[in-house]
Amino acid sequence: MDQILNLLASTSGISVTTLILSTLAYSSPLILCALGGLFSERSGVINIGLEGKMLAAACATAFVGAASQNAVVGLSAGIGIAIVLSLLHWILTQVYQIDHIISGMGINALALGGTSLVSKTFVELGGKDAAIFPREIYYLAAWVAAAGIWYLFRSTRPGLRIFAVGNDPDKSRQMGLKPLRIRLQSLLMTGVLTGLAGALIATNAGRFSDEMTSGRGYIALAALILGGWKPWPTLLAALAFGFFGSLQLILQGRDLGGLAVPGEFWQALPYLITLIALAGMLGKNRAPAGLGQP
Repeated sequence: MDQILNLLASTSGISVTTLILSTLAYSSPLILCALGGLFSERSGVINIGLEGKMLAAACATAFVGAASQNAVVGLSAGIGIAIVLSLLHWILTQVYQIDHIISGMGINALALGGTSLVSKTFVELGGKDAAIFPREIYYLAAWVAAAGIWYLFRSTRPGLRIFAVGNDPDKSRQMGLKPLRIRLQSLLMTGVLTGLAGALIATNAGRFSDEMTSGRGYIALAALILGGWKPWPTLLAALAFGFFGSLQLILQGRDLGGLAVPGEFWQALPYLITLIALAGMLGKNRAPAGLGQP
């Protein structure tokens, strides 16, 4: 990694410090979002609706923060809307037993349309800077969350119950556990963490714009899969994706070693890396055995 950083610095004039800080800014929402997905999927609920939850949270944080000029109110709105969408996902998949993927896609579509409507309805408010917390708080929260979740799953009874329900819901029922309740609690945590991820994206931008998550919810899901549904490997995978995502932002419009590189290549780089990584790990990481089961 040091050799890559030094090569980039020598060929494009990018400082190592700039690249590290940019990677931290780009990867922190991915870490928070992926850890939110970890709660959901470890309990047995497939969650491709991470993108929609994060987008809705970014919209609510930006608009409510701008309207109230209160960072606490803005962040609470972002987390609140992500929790509402997580509850909706729980109701659709666990109560009505709708296919998890269809439910997730529906939530993404709802968030995409709803946030677009809000941004077009409150145009003047959307142009105002929102009251926000320092982004460093979110960066710290991402690492603290990874450590806390690692400890939860490794050493606590609630964590072991989430594992039991996600691995075999039928056997866990025979043991006296209640998968509906445990999955509800897990999805509430998904809402909190994806809410924080969306709030950080709004914080980095200063205001909301349509589709500002730009597919990062799907990249976070890929990091979760590459991480084998484990906290620390998931964090490392999100950091790797964050590195390439920040790299494409920094290298836009730059020549690399005297070679002109089209901007479209840099824009596609994070998604290309995601596809290559997923293809390379295909079949090597085992999902929770009860994933998607009622």
